Amino acid sequence: MRAAHTRSQERVLNLLKTIKQGISAQDLYVELRNRKQSMGLATVYRSLESLKLEGLVQVRTLANGEALYSLTQQDRHHMTCLQCGISIPIHQCPVHDLETQLQTTHKFKIFYHTLEFFGLCSHCQSMQAAAE
Repeated sequence: MRAAHTRSQERVLNLLKTIKQGISAQDLYVELRNRKQSMGLATVYRSLESLKLEGLVQVRTLANGEALYSLTQQDRHHMTCLQCGISIPIHQCPVHDLETQLQTTHKFKIFYHTLEFFGLCSHCQSMQAAAE
């Protein structure tokens, strides 16, 4: 049985429920201030970390190092262009069977997984070819 969430954790969770895509901790902090639910940036980070350890929040780190937080709903898979930064979602998951197998063989509770491919999108490939 988990402990009750703090008021800060509840505010972070409620805000994440209204946002459809990942958001940085900094942007979350600003959005909470805009909604008159101000809290310190360190408190935002602590709340996100606690919620992540409970499996309620997932984090995705972009190629530029920025971390985006969202509610843990489904596994996320992307192809990310290293040149322009576009991130294209992949809707099929090739690793669900592996996840089930790992949970069983290692007795490891998996909350979510991410799969990320990095390279160049077709537009950036065309720009690169034209420059050569």
